[in-house]
Amino acid sequence: MSTMTSEQRKVYDTIMTRVNENKHGVFFLYGYGGTGMTFIWRVMSAALRSKGEIVLTVVSSGIVALLILGGRTTHSRFCIPLNVDEFSTCTIVPKSPLALLIQKAKLIIWDEAPMMHKRCFKAVDRTLKYILKPVDEKNKHIPFGGKVVVFGGDFRQILPVISKGTRPEVVHATINFSVLWNFCEVLTLSKNTRLLGGASSADVEQRRLFSEWILGVGDGEIKDDNDDDLYLTFHQIY
Repeated sequence: MSTMTSEQRKVYDTIMTRVNENKHGVFFLYGYGGTGMTFIWRVMSAALRSKGEIVLTVVSSGIVALLILGGRTTHSRFCIPLNVDEFSTCTIVPKSPLALLIQKAKLIIWDEAPMMHKRCFKAVDRTLKYILKPVDEKNKHIPFGGKVVVFGGDFRQILPVISKGTRPEVVHATINFSVLWNFCEVLTLSKNTRLLGGASSADVEQRRLFSEWILGVGDGEIKDDNDDDLYLTFHQIY
């Protein structure tokens, strides 16, 4: 906890307060590589598991699942259909071991959310509402059956892959075009702790400028007039 930045601690406190108060909540943690998002996942998971609580950590790709303790892919954990449509549900049977595990979970962490099609989130939402079945009639429309769910990711990275899809089709398939986005509380990480960590006072300013330049490239703010007609030459090395 002592190694957290003030920005990371604010994110941690916001989410953990909701968990400890046993209230529902949907968050989206927005941060680019190096801001410590995976670090926050680990800290929250360790804090809850040390108390005997259950945390489900899922990611959109198998490689990143290896970086988080107990990580699983979303399709593996929630049994999401491979060919998902707007009416899809997950193949989780009520009162099954998996359903009971989800019911006991205090927190669900879903990393790399921008990579998934918005229909996947709706399928999980529809399924959790079904297997958890809120007893209060006025709470039956609460997302994800009243669980605290934290999404994370960076929209500069790969968006959902749509076969032969146009740019508008790809953009409109992302999570922020889902009806569930209206329930998300957006939290932000902006300090590149990986790049600035361990830097001397003489290097801090240079690394900060480099970090801002990288972000500018990702946001499309740094370009030349002839970028649309840019050609690259590749030389084969024998």
